[in-house]
Amino acid sequence: MRLATWNIEWFANLFDRDDLLLPDDLPSGREGVSRAQQAEAIAIVLTALDADAVMIIEAPNTGRTQDTVRALERFATAFDLRTKSAAIGFANETHQEIALLYDPYVVTARHDPRGEPTGKKGAVEAPRFDGTFRIDLDIDATEDLVRFSKPPLELEVQTASGLHFRMIGVHLKSKVPHGAESAAEAMRISITNRRKQLAQAIWLAQRVREHREAGDEVVLLGDLNDGPGLDEFEHLFGRSSVEILLDAGLYDPHADLSRQVRPGALPTTARFELRERGRYLEALLDYVMITPGLRARRPAWRIWHPFDDAVCYRTPELHQALLAASDHFPVSLDFET
Repeated sequence: MRLATWNIEWFANLFDRDDLLLPDDLPSGREGVSRAQQAEAIAIVLTALDADAVMIIEAPNTGRTQDTVRALERFATAFDLRTKSAAIGFANETHQEIALLYDPYVVTARHDPRGEPTGKKGAVEAPRFDGTFRIDLDIDATEDLVRFSKPPLELEVQTASGLHFRMIGVHLKSKVPHGAESAAEAMRISITNRRKQLAQAIWLAQRVREHREAGDEVVLLGDLNDGPGLDEFEHLFGRSSVEILLDAGLYDPHADLSRQVRPGALPTTARFELRERGRYLEALLDYVMITPGLRARRPAWRIWHPFDDAVCYRTPELHQALLAASDHFPVSLDFET
């Protein structure tokens, strides 16, 4: 079986208000890429990926007239993808949903949120992901009330062969200090965002531990926007959100490598243009983490990087499609069922 995660930049821009695909020559959200070109590039990558289920990060919007599931299933039909069914959890207000696109003949998936709903006062024991989490991170002796801007997608998944597991799709908050008008304000916003992201990771870690205690295997996958040593604020809090999740009993070889003292060259899953510097920044942001029971099923991870993966690099159509489709690249996991 193959599972994957992929953050598809500006996927929502490819659909109109009624979720009709716009395969035209007008600009997409990708620099120098039309909507038709990006749509075709996404389809090429998904076809090559050939996953049984793909966690789509920044999926098309759900709103007053739009519906993520409808948009994704229409996209799958338009390009004859075998992952033709979609599932979504709690919609958010960012126009960047988290959704699963899957092959219904191989897996079944249903939104199955755990935890209690909360009011504004929140709860301290892993509430439902659309609720409020109360936590004191012991940084300023103040209790924080934390919410997800993009609530994680919790799914109950079963394969055609009978394997049952939990899947959690995540997109943690970015730490970029948007709106800062001074260096001091940028520092304050960055620390606030960092604290919120770590609290979200602790919330997720609590949920993972709950599933493990219940005897369930877990696959947590998506864009964590974080990793050991990724920014200068880590010394303030002691560890990254990725490390918090690894300490909950999850494993991803790329994440594990990144927290070694001298890991050497690290794999990367995203590539961003720094126009003012005339170069690109690469980072490890996307992960597929699993619990010990799934590690016994001969797992194999792969980052579909257009330059670092030999097959992707030597296949011109796939190489170009990866660069045109998004600024992130898919991460896949194969395991025995």
